[in-house]
Amino acid sequence: MSAPHPSPGASSQPPPEDPGADPGQDLRRRLQGVNLYLIGMMGSGKSAVGRPLAEALGYRFLDADTSLEQVAGKAITELFASDGEAGFRALEAAVLNQIATWHSLVVATGGGVVTRPENWGQLHQGVVIWLDAPDALLLQRLTADPTPRPLLACADPAARLSELLNERRPLYAQADLRILQDGRSPQAVALQVIEALPAILRQRPTAPAQPATLIDRDGASAASLN
Repeated sequence: MSAPHPSPGASSQPPPEDPGADPGQDLRRRLQGVNLYLIGMMGSGKSAVGRPLAEALGYRFLDADTSLEQVAGKAITELFASDGEAGFRALEAAVLNQIATWHSLVVATGGGVVTRPENWGQLHQGVVIWLDAPDALLLQRLTADPTPRPLLACADPAARLSELLNERRPLYAQADLRILQDGRSPQAVALQVIEALPAILRQRPTAPAQPATLIDRDGASAASLN
């Protein structure tokens, strides 16, 4: 499946939009089943924003970390403890490879999915949306969230968060769309995405007819996530 290409040279103008039309449903027609991948740091609200975004588009929502835990049969914290970050990233890449064979999904990815270059080949088959939240907002959300975060399990989580952000921001910046956040509700951020998407939509290939079987990092066939 080839990477998307913009078509800035088109000379014809689009027909005027019906002022009473649902913008989410209009976008669904224009997306033609292309997946939307939400990227960003932990605490950026990918799962919270992904659900109302998927609902507005008539898409399915999928949390990649939850899918990864289903495939691994264990929590992410356990996976980090047993296999280390390298093992976790390998399985994360396998799950992303499976997800990329499907269509009509809004996918909340893990914060570190951008750190493996090969993952970008999968991400760029869809539209990549960076939810960019300021450091202070991220720290506030993560402090209030009881979810264990293995990468922040240290004496100074704030310093570690800053370090990770410095490493990942240039990678997140490869997204097709960047949505700056200011603490507004997930529904409002989803609306920001819907309003911004038409400017960056591109021609996309037809989505596959059915999902493939996931092959895990040991070469064994795993249950499909679909």
